[in-house]
Amino acid sequence: MKTRTRLHGLLACGATLAMAVSLTACGGNGSGGSSNDGKIHVLVYGDASNKVEKQIVETFNKTSDVKAVLDTIPGADYQQKLQTIISTPQAPDVFFNWGGGSIQPFVKADLLMPLDDFIAKDPNLKDKFLPSVFNSAVVNGKSYGIPMRGTQPVLLFHNKNVLDKAGVQPPKTWDDLLAAVKTLKKKNVTPIALGGGDQWPTLMWFEYLYDRIAGPELFQKALEGDKDAWASADSKKALGQIKELVDAGAFGTNYDSVKYTNGASPALVASGKAAFELMGSWYYSQQQTDAKEFAAKGLGYTTFPTVPGGKGDPANVVGNTNNFYSVLKKTKHPEAVAQFLKLMYSDEFVKAQMSIGNLPTTTNVPKFLTTSASPEYSRFQYDLVAAAPSFQLSWDQAYPPAASTPMHQAVQQFFNGQLDADGFIKAMQALPTE
Repeated sequence: MKTRTRLHGLLACGATLAMAVSLTACGGNGSGGSSNDGKIHVLVYGDASNKVEKQIVETFNKTSDVKAVLDTIPGADYQQKLQTIISTPQAPDVFFNWGGGSIQPFVKADLLMPLDDFIAKDPNLKDKFLPSVFNSAVVNGKSYGIPMRGTQPVLLFHNKNVLDKAGVQPPKTWDDLLAAVKTLKKKNVTPIALGGGDQWPTLMWFEYLYDRIAGPELFQKALEGDKDAWASADSKKALGQIKELVDAGAFGTNYDSVKYTNGASPALVASGKAAFELMGSWYYSQQQTDAKEFAAKGLGYTTFPTVPGGKGDPANVVGNTNNFYSVLKKTKHPEAVAQFLKLMYSDEFVKAQMSIGNLPTTTNVPKFLTTSASPEYSRFQYDLVAAAPSFQLSWDQAYPPAASTPMHQAVQQFFNGQLDADGFIKAMQALPTE
């Protein structure tokens, strides 16, 4: 199943020793970026996208005197295992990450190389990527990551047949959505599927409503340590509208026992038991895998509704901007690493990523959109991201890893009524920001 590459699902094997073995097994010698083996070690999340990463490494090695080795960590907690090795002899020269909070601890520990000197020598390392995406790996004004996979904006998906039978159109405004909820309930259809048992799908509703009502500035202030932002009038307004949607019965009554990760919530939409689901763009391939006929004929998608009077631009998006390659400060081969990173905006890279369903965020993507498995869907996503004044990284990735669990719990508890607005605000104010 196409779990969010975001899927905090992160990766890993069971223990540090097992991980070190996997590094060796994947073609490296486990010696990493601080070794003297004369190679650059590229560490990535072990999944289907490794096909492209292997191809790019092979291309690089055809012309480079310093060879690259691709190492992977399979499993369930990539970030944790990366933290275990990053200051050891097993540290990679270049490594996969999610930008934002995922690299913040490494920046603070002075383990990463700012890439501004690379960019000064080759401006394409920045200019060839969409700004709203590239900036997700900028920390304290310095660039620490080059986009290396595909973008994953969050979209509002729907079952076309269910909407047609109910006489409902995809909502353009918040009022449209509330009206659709009312109509769908009368038709005995759950208006919105939600994998609340996983917690992170619920967070997407907060991310979009906060952005639509307050604009991206509120969350950015909170991320920078301004705890008063969570207690602002805009914050309370967003919470009020979330509660309004929940109280209207938009998600049914058992959403906390439904999960996305086991395919349950997508199945509700595919089977016609639910009308909508807010989810990352990987949802399309998820439905292609689980319900191929429905994906081909019945799956629709649109942007998140506008909120009248909101400060946020209706063109803003939230989600996973991309994955990134960051560079270890102590790499012995910075020149070779710089040449390797240039391949991330090459035509070969773009075509290879699109062939496996990823949508890169390079400026040369449009000329390859017709080669996508679903050109119309790829074009919709690319245009959406290219036009977005702001692309807010998912909150649980923008914050440091230690904030993820308490954030998810606060979101779930507010949704199911265990926390009121003041309780939610206090929980968010207590999150670590560094």
